[in-house]
This record gives sequence, C-alpha cells and structure tokens, in this order.
Amino acid sequence: MAGISSLGIGSGVLSSDLVDQLVAAERKPTESRLEFNTQRTEALLSAYGTLRSAITELRLPMRQLSAPDNMTAFSASSSNDDVAVTLDDSKASRGSYTVQVDSLAQAQSLASGTFSDKDTTGIGTGSLTLQVGDESKVLTIDGTNNTLQGLANEINDAGIGVTAGVIDTGSGFRLVMSAEETGTANAVTITASDDDGNNTDTAGLSRFVFDGTTNNLTETIVAKDAVVQVNGIQITRPTNNIENVIDGLSFELKAEGVTSNVKVEQDFGAVADRVQGFVDKFNSLQSVIKGLSGFNAETGQGALLTGDSTVRGIQNQLRNILTRVVPGLENASVRSLADAGITTDFETGNLELDRTKLEEQLKNNPDDVTALFAEQGRASDAQVEFVRSGISTEPGTYGINVTQAATRGSVSGNAVLADNVTIDSTNDELTLFVDEETSVSLKLDAGTYATAQDLADQVQSQINASSALSAAGGSVQVSLNGSGQLTFTSSKYGSESNVSVTSVESGAALGLTVATGTAGVDVEGTIDGRAAEGDGQVLFLGSGNGNASGLQVKITGDQIGSRGNIQFIEGIAERTVDLVTNIVGADGALESRTEGLNKELERIQAEQVKLDERIASYRERLVSQFSAADSLISRLNSTREYVSQQLAALAPQNNRDN
Repeated sequence: MAGISSLGIGSGVLSSDLVDQLVAAERKPTESRLEFNTQRTEALLSAYGTLRSAITELRLPMRQLSAPDNMTAFSASSSNDDVAVTLDDSKASRGSYTVQVDSLAQAQSLASGTFSDKDTTGIGTGSLTLQVGDESKVLTIDGTNNTLQGLANEINDAGIGVTAGVIDTGSGFRLVMSAEETGTANAVTITASDDDGNNTDTAGLSRFVFDGTTNNLTETIVAKDAVVQVNGIQITRPTNNIENVIDGLSFELKAEGVTSNVKVEQDFGAVADRVQGFVDKFNSLQSVIKGLSGFNAETGQGALLTGDSTVRGIQNQLRNILTRVVPGLENASVRSLADAGITTDFETGNLELDRTKLEEQLKNNPDDVTALFAEQGRASDAQVEFVRSGISTEPGTYGINVTQAATRGSVSGNAVLADNVTIDSTNDELTLFVDEETSVSLKLDAGTYATAQDLADQVQSQINASSALSAAGGSVQVSLNGSGQLTFTSSKYGSESNVSVTSVESGAALGLTVATGTAGVDVEGTIDGRAAEGDGQVLFLGSGNGNASGLQVKITGDQIGSRGNIQFIEGIAERTVDLVTNIVGADGALESRTEGLNKELERIQAEQVKLDERIASYRERLVSQFSAADSLISRLNSTREYVSQQLAALAPQNNRDN
C-alpha cells in the first residue's frame, strides 16, 4: 500500500492534507466533549478541595472551645518584680496571696586548703566517696591522678551533680566544688578511705572529708532551701521555683526579704478572643461557600457548585448545630449562641459577636456558657466528678452506683514510734518503693527529735524533697496511725498504688522493718445500670454499652451504693468538631464526592484512549481507501493518456485518406 507521503500523486486531490483534515473533523466533537468534561471535573475537585480546607480550618477553634478548661481563663499579677508568677489556666482559680521571701535557695560550695601546685603536688592516695542527694560515687585516687587537677577531673567525670575546679589564689592553689542543684537535699557529703590509715585527719585524702562530723573542707556557700510564706504559711522548697503550693500558680524567687501581693483574676477577654476565632473561621467558611455556590441575579449565572447537594447538606448540618438550643440547657440562663451574644446576619449568613454580652454571661453564668460550647457532666453527688466522654456518648442523664470505693496503698511500722529518738549516721537511711515503679532513698537529718510527730515530719520533708518521686509524678503522705506507728500512704488510688519498705538502716529507731505494703483497690460499680470498669477512682464504660458508652467519672469518698445521677451535656463546639471530622473524614461526604470525581477523570482518560485508538484506525482506513482510489485514478489517467496518444497517432493517417 502506498505510504501517506505519496497520497495525491495519482489524483492530485486525495492528499495527506485531506486525510489530516478529515481525521481532525472526526476527532473534534468527541475531543471537545472530553476536554470540557475534564476541565469541569478538575474544577470541581479544586472547588471541593477549597471547601475541605475551609471546613477543616473551622475545627481548630471549635476544638479549643470544646475543652472546658479553655472556657475559663485567668491572669496573674505580682506587685514585686522579684517574685515572678507563672499561670496554668487549666488549674488556676481566682485568689489573692501575700508572698514573703525569707530566703533564697542556693547551691553548696566547698573549698580545700592551699596546695603549692595543682599538677605536681601530691594529695594522697586511696578513695573518696561523694554523695549528692540519692546518688553516690567512689573515686579511686592513685599515682595517676593524685593532684588537685587530677581530683577535679575525677569529680567532674563522676556525673553525680557536683562540679570541681582549681583556683589560683596567687599564693597557692585551692580545689573548689559546687553542687549543681540548689537545696539542702543536694548538699555534698565526702568521706575518705585514706591509704595513710587515718580517714579523718588533715593529711592525705582526709583533707577532703566533709561529712557533718569531720569537716576538713571550708563550706564557702551553705546549701539552703528557699523559704517563703504564702499568706503566713511557711513553705520550703529546694529551688527558687516554687511549685505545687497553689494550683495553677508557680513563683520564681529572685531576691530575699521582699514581699509581693499576687492576684489571680478571671480574664474574660481571653475567652472572648477564642470565641471570636471561631466566629472568624465560620465567616471565612461562609465566604468560601458563597464564592463556590452563589448565584448572581444580575447575570443569571450560578457558580460552579450552585445547587450542589453536598454543599447544601453541609450548610444544613452546621445550621442545625449552631442555631439549636443545646439539649440539657433548655431551662438554663444560656441555652443557645444567641444567649451568649452570637447572632446570625440573615442577609449574609455570617455570625456576629457581641463581646460585652458574652463577657457578662461568662461572669454571671460561667457553667452554662461552658456547657454551651464544651462537653460537661453535671453530677447530683458532690463526690462524683465528670472526667470525659467517648465518641459514642450521647447527651442524657445516667445513674451512678458504687459497689467498691477506691483505696490507696500503704505500709505501717511494726512498732510504736517513740519520742526523743536520736538520728545519726547509724540509723538515718531508709528506702521505699512507691506505686510499683519508683525507688525512693531517704537520708534523715541528724539530731534528737523531741516527739514522734517531729520525726514523722522530718521523714515527710525528705520524701517531699525526693527528685525521683517528683519526676515520677508521685507523692507519699507520712503519718502516725492510731497505734502510734509510722505509716506511709501513697497519694495514688487503685491497684497500682502501694508503698513498701525495701531497706532500713536501723529499724528500731523508726519502728520499721522491711515489708511489702498493702496495695490499693480500684473503684467498682455501674453507670446507667451497666457494669463499669475501674481505674483508681475513675469509673468508666467501654464501647458497646448503650448511650453512656465511653463515659468516665471520678468517684471520691468511700460511700457505697447509689451516688445519684450525672447529666452529660454535649456543647456546640464538641458537636461541630465531630461534624467536621465526619465531613472531611475517610467516609465523609466530601471524600465520597471527591472519590466519585476521581473515578470520572479515570473514565474520561479511558475514553480518551479509546478515541485515540479509534482515530488511529480511522486514519489507517482513510489512507488505505485513498491509496486504493489514488492508484485507480492513476491507472485511469494512464489509460486515458494511452488512448489519447493512440488517437493522436491515427489522426494524420485519417487526414491523408481524405
């Protein structure tokens, strides 16, 4: 078959240009339709993507408002810059406090005597034991490091909370050591095992002993705890950052002998700012929806998503949440957004916030405003606290019944704690194991304690200063039980709560022996008549337990039996967060619509492939047909030329015959 480049040679008409024109004419209607459908589908995907982003933007401010803690805000002020305050909104409450700083915490510093050289003068051999807080380290001093600088290096490498250096005084060299942390609990104790046979004299390594009895080092800075009086109550802490005194409030002390008036007040403006953030994001969403689905009456033209059922469905769902009276607040002072100063402009659909009205309601009806936005549980029993709901918890009122109250783990001594007990290096240490996870080593201050309660207070003070226990978030209460025995009780409730005595240097002094404590028990009971699970004081229902599924409540006190009811209210913000999550989620309306459009693009692409195949086949057919026709015309032209030549050759002969 003749190639397409040879078309038209025979006819002069059936050329390759004619094939291209016929092919283009055949392709154009279908290709135009596919291009239009592709552009429209891609535009719809972009529109839904824009809508998804705008809806997702609404979730953040509503999630903030859905947390009850974010519906209250506080600000703190200090009248003296030397007492700086830090506030935790989630724990703070209104109050006024007088803070008097009696002393600042400081880290201990020790100095040796003077040596003629830091690198060559020998200091003795043997070992030094350094103890800082709960940690200790034995340093071996031999012929490789028995100089001031060698000892300083060993101390720094020990990594137990003390640093060392050598100072050139101009008349000799002195070793200086400093505790890295402030407070008496971080004071440094040093004992020696001196190769010269005397561990307490002023020769050899004994020159570096500092153990409270033999102090051959000079204490240049005494380890001190911070001491403050808050409303006349004395508080002692190992650092100048005073925490866990007033809920949500901490102090940073900068100077001694100063007094500050600290006030914690509600900050209604901060809450109004959060509500304004929701209003702004909602109005932005309205603007996006208007741009994507609005109708121009003047031009008679609608936008890309005008009349779209997905957009209408989203608008209707949001409107139903934002304009309704919240179930459970029918008789409250604040029942809907309008009651809180948030109204709708019926011309634009935008929300408008009256900050003055909102702040008045926050001041006068804080619980109702909180319930309007956030989830809230209102218990009829003062010792039942709402903790949280689950994704399946429905608004409603549910009965609470307790069959077993939670308890705390504890351990008691085996003998009465006597008065006038003397504590010294032979009986000052004991170790506890708390809540199945934390080992707490205690070293009591030496001295004679006039009463058993004084000694119990000393034990409590050392427990409070334990960095290990503080880091684990635990605490232990020390008391004397009815029999006068020393008792340790964990602050934690439940089956993981316990206190055990794992070692005691001299049990007779404290009336203690190594003993495993009695573990606490978890709360047991029902919610809405269904058996609930217990974790410490928290009673909760797992999934598949009806309308109260996921509900968690904290049971305080030890009362058994009916504990009244808890009314669960799900606020507007909580419902909106759930709605937005459903809309933009994997099974949501936008995902379904987007998936359908992507499938439409795939179908269009498949049609494009079929079109290309059909046009290629059509072109081949045209070329074949044109080639055949062109060949025939070429032959006919050849025949015509032959006949014409023959006729022309006969013409002269015919003329002579005449």
